Amino acid sequence: MTDARTSRPAALLSRFGADRVRAGVGLAPFTTFKVGGPAEWLFEPRSAEEVVEALRLAAHDAVRVSILGGGSNVLVGDLGVRGLVIRPRGRHIERAAADLVRAEAGVTVNGLVRWTITHGLAGLERWAGTPGTIGGGVVGNAHFDGCLLGDLVDVVRVVTLNGAISDLRQAELEFGYDRSRLQRTREVLLWAEFRVAPGDADLLRERARASLRYRKHTQPLDTPSAGCIFQNPDPAAVSLPAGVPAAAGALVDRAGLKGRRIGRAVVSRTHANFILNEGGATARDIRQLIAACQRAVRARFGVELREEIVYLGEFGEQDEGPCPLY
Repeated sequence: MTDARTSRPAALLSRFGADRVRAGVGLAPFTTFKVGGPAEWLFEPRSAEEVVEALRLAAHDAVRVSILGGGSNVLVGDLGVRGLVIRPRGRHIERAAADLVRAEAGVTVNGLVRWTITHGLAGLERWAGTPGTIGGGVVGNAHFDGCLLGDLVDVVRVVTLNGAISDLRQAELEFGYDRSRLQRTREVLLWAEFRVAPGDADLLRERARASLRYRKHTQPLDTPSAGCIFQNPDPAAVSLPAGVPAAAGALVDRAGLKGRRIGRAVVSRTHANFILNEGGATARDIRQLIAACQRAVRARFGVELREEIVYLGEFGEQDEGPCPLY
């Protein structure tokens, strides 16, 4: 794969220095899968303003940019990511109005849940235990227990890769299952405002604990993974035998893939829509196991499973190239 753009972020280096714009930084520790190669360059902005400045400086030098936030729901290629990886670290949360809470994209979902509970604000407590950041949750319209995070969004602020800022209302975000406008436009989320209501902190805390208990009971949370690998198919678009639910995990399970291994990657026996890194797995192992699951489900049920995770960086012969995500 060739790219005419330069890979050295000279303007960004001049502005922030080599101690903050680092070369050759391994990305595996920044992902929940704990796999993947290095970023050619890594910058971790501490605020929304620094995100905007970094994008403008990178555009000035024609440097290709990828965004990485909490590192969940993503598989980084073994060969790493060329160009500049921006990993927002802004953690600011504030009350934007009586019924609105604003959180920067780098805030973790769990961090926002804790903040709202502490302040007696209801609406987000069911999202306790959700991995990743607000940026990723909005970009991918995170879902849990039949609910979509985008349903709680009121307005967001985004910036293009060239540094142009705009505010978008919920209706403009094209939210759908695992989908938002930002996947299409490559706009980068700076912050989001969520609708909240007054609530009793003790009751909200118990709801959050119930959500955590459910996750621990149904998901393999003690081993590195990226969460659910596949989207659930549309029940109206598939024809399945009686008793077989239109759920990706159920299809992988009934295709006989639970416990299937390639290298150090394995399909979870707790939840077949999870692939686990048992220690030492490579992105190649995981990607091959994903393909094996897709082939088995296609052969058994005629269903094409679509990935819920996003590929970032270079995978050798299967290279997908970089894309912005959180």
